Amino acid sequence: MSANGPQPPPRRVRVTSPRRDATLRGPVRPLTAEIDERTGLGEVYMAALMRAQLRLGVSVLLATAVLLGGLPLLFLAVPGASEVRVGPAPLPWLALGVMVYPVVVVAARYYVRHSERIERDFTDLVARR
Repeated sequence: MSANGPQPPPRRVRVTSPRRDATLRGPVRPLTAEIDERTGLGEVYMAALMRAQLRLGVSVLLATAVLLGGLPLLFLAVPGASEVRVGPAPLPWLALGVMVYPVVVVAARYYVRHSERIERDFTDLVARR
């Protein structure tokens, strides 16, 4: 405090740059260069892509194996099912010999569509940076 009483707060001053269009940081290096040169950041991005595709592949494989591997177990658990005939062929033969193919085709289409989506999302991410 001074003899004249309390001092008023200092006046606020706005500080601006004379160059309003100045970049705040250096040039941004494209992420594709990081991936091509196998730098640490590029390796992280590639590992994430590979991990996502591996997770998709393992999940599709496990789901298909459970569905197809469960059929023989189902026929063992229900003994009367192995005696059922569809036309001249027994039901287990028909299920394991013919009905397996649509399951495999659906699993393959699911895998391809989701794998392409993962790659498209990765490409969009790399292009954005």
